[in-house]
Amino acid sequence: MQSRSRRSVLTAVAAGSGLGVAGCLGDNNSVSVLAAGSLAVLIDDHLGEQFESETGISCRGEYYGTNAVMRMVRDDRKYPDVVVSADAELLRDQLYDAHAAWDISFASNAIGIAYAPNTRIGERLKGDEPWYEVVREAEPGTLAISDPDLDPLGYRAIHAFRLAEREHGLDGFAKAITEAAYREPEEPQLLAGVETGNRAAAVVYRNMAADHELPFHSFPEVYDFSNPEYTDRYAEVSYTTDEGYTATGGPIVYNATVLESADSPDAGRKFVRFLANAGDLLRENGFETEQFPRSHGDVPAEVTGR
Repeated sequence: MQSRSRRSVLTAVAAGSGLGVAGCLGDNNSVSVLAAGSLAVLIDDHLGEQFESETGISCRGEYYGTNAVMRMVRDDRKYPDVVVSADAELLRDQLYDAHAAWDISFASNAIGIAYAPNTRIGERLKGDEPWYEVVREAEPGTLAISDPDLDPLGYRAIHAFRLAEREHGLDGFAKAITEAAYREPEEPQLLAGVETGNRAAAVVYRNMAADHELPFHSFPEVYDFSNPEYTDRYAEVSYTTDEGYTATGGPIVYNATVLESADSPDAGRKFVRFLANAGDLLRENGFETEQFPRSHGDVPAEVTGR
């Protein structure tokens, strides 16, 4: 059953209270975006400003781990116009039918380790020691990962640990590192601990390290989830969240949709089209856009430009 829109909920409230809501919602002067935390700097500091400059539509963003974003929409706790996910399959699995019928994939990424250079981990990574030896010998809590039950970046970190264990013959490595890592529940705050000195390093997307001007140690392509040629290798690992969703390893794909309950659907469709065609800006901020954008489902013509 389709979720009730915020407009219908507020209209019902207003009818009972004698207060009107005409002109407050859906005027297309702004678009609300609920997005993966790794997109916060991109949207707030770059893309949102450019979108408003070109369209006159302001962008209001909120950012969480993508799993958390999906829960907020499904549970009617957030009512955005646009949802942007760091895991295309997760959005389709969680939102299609009840909340959305299409999406546009617009970018990829890679994962690795961002680190504070003036730490023992930082010094060893700068010295080109194998990253897995560096983190295996670090104190518990020194390395941070995003919460895998709330965020694809978290379960991708665990996927990477498991693939690295196989790739490098590291018996027991994935379990030990996963248990020793600090789990950050708020993805946008994942690097705050590194910047303040509470953590030495974190497993992040490449663009996040660039956003925070931190050095980035890339994982090999066989487990950085950037190269579609390794799709079968990535799929050898999986993680099941506390809600029972099983995320199988795969290339990182970001996608966006406009909810069927959107208060400003026209503005939402303009934003998704803008995002899909922002290749230069995305690349400048650490994303990969080769082979994008791609459409899925019954995408409106005003989004595709057809």
